[in-house]
Formats: sequence, C-alpha cells, structure tokens
Amino acid sequence: MIRFTVVTITFNAEAVVRRTLDSVFAQTYRGVEHLIIDGASKDTTLQMAGDYKRRNDEQDNGHKVIIQSEPDHGIYDAMNKGLTQASGDYIVFMNAGDSFPEANTLEQIVHRCHLAEQPTAELPGVLYGNTNIVDSEGRLLHPRRLQPPQQLTWRSFRQGMLVCHQAFYARIDIAKCLQYDTRYRFSADVDWCIRVMRETERMGLPLYNIGIVVANYLEEGATTKNHKASLRERYLVMQHHYGAIQTFLLHCWFVVRSFILR
Repeated sequence: MIRFTVVTITFNAEAVVRRTLDSVFAQTYRGVEHLIIDGASKDTTLQMAGDYKRRNDEQDNGHKVIIQSEPDHGIYDAMNKGLTQASGDYIVFMNAGDSFPEANTLEQIVHRCHLAEQPTAELPGVLYGNTNIVDSEGRLLHPRRLQPPQQLTWRSFRQGMLVCHQAFYARIDIAKCLQYDTRYRFSADVDWCIRVMRETERMGLPLYNIGIVVANYLEEGATTKNHKASLRERYLVMQHHYGAIQTFLLHCWFVVRSFILR
C-alpha cells in the first residue's frame, strides 16, 4: 500500500488547527502518517494535538500520528524536521488551517494516479492538483487564481507558483535529499518545489496532474501576511533558477498583464 506522510507545522495555532486535524482524521485512506511539528506552542495547540492523537489511536483507521514539540528557527526549519522524520512514499505539507476538501481525497489520488498498480521505483516524482482558498472559518472563498498546467515542469514556475505547496506531493526519496533552504524566510517552499521538480526530471520520472482539488488553503497564511517581502524573495528565487535577464523580462510582463486584466 502506498503511504502518505502529511506534515502539519503548528505554533500557537489553537484558532485554526482543529480543522486540519479533523480533516486528516476523516481521511478514509488507511496508509497515512501524520507528523505534527510544533514550535513549542504556549496556547492549547498541544492539548488539541494530544486529544487528536488519542482519538486516532483508539480507531482502527490505519493512521499513525506523531507529535513533536520544541523551539525551532522558523517554519522552514520545522518543515525540515518533518522531512527528516517522514517514512511514507509521498510527503505533503498541510499546515494549521489548511485541510483536505473531501474525506476521500487521498483515496481519489491513489485511484486517479494508478499508484497501487505501479512499482515503487517507477512512481511519479511529483503528484499535483488544484487548490481552493478558504477563510478562517473554513468557508470556500474562491478557487486559487493560479491554476496548475496539464503538463508541469520545473520551468513552469517562471509564470509564478502555479501549484500551491499544499497541493504538491513529492516522492519521499527525492524530497529527503532536498531540504528547505532556511535562508529564505517566506519563499523557501517555491525554491524547494522547483528543486524537487528538477530532480524528478533528471531522474526521468513523470509529474502527474491529479486533476481535482486536493487542498483547501487558508487565505491568511504567513506568506499572505508578509506579501511584499515574499514577492521580493520570490524574485530572488526565480533569478537563481531562471537567470537574471529572463526573470526581469517576465516580471515586466507580469506588470503589463496586471493592467490588462484590471
């Protein structure tokens, strides 16, 4: 059975984390490892996580829940801790406030991507899907503006982060070798996804479009709250991967496009 490692990063997240925990708990797919990496929360986040683990352990649902809580050096440092501990075939980051749209989302991914029928060595390097944006109450606001292309490559992100981090499933043997660059405060996820896709291409593995919404993304994430700093950092990430001239020309087009679409 293909196993998914879901990593949830938390820090004083009592207001939104329950929706995430309930969403993972509700997954009908049995091969789930849920790592909760907490940054030494001072509110009731850990109590909620502990209650969730006890509830999960009482169920015969095939899920394994692991909780770790200690100070960290930011969200990407915490994500690296999750990468190090992950033992599934694929890893996805579903942070506090984010959720799966349906109880059978993981079941659908396995079925649509024909994962059960493939030898482990031939599994796609990346699985990716669509994302909906939700508010702090979990209510649907709208589909994410940037939509994933039918054929994704590492060069696709020249047009922006076309796949949301929470809708990006990386094969664990690739992901473990490519930790998040903690020099970036807001855009290490963009850099990491590009590097995972480049390695996937180097290995001659496919990137598979799941073709459905696989994540509900909380609108007010860390990147949204630090929008300008995030944009500056993303420019540096793109410059590193795609070159200074191409990145500059692309951003000129982004500006023109924003005026055309008004």
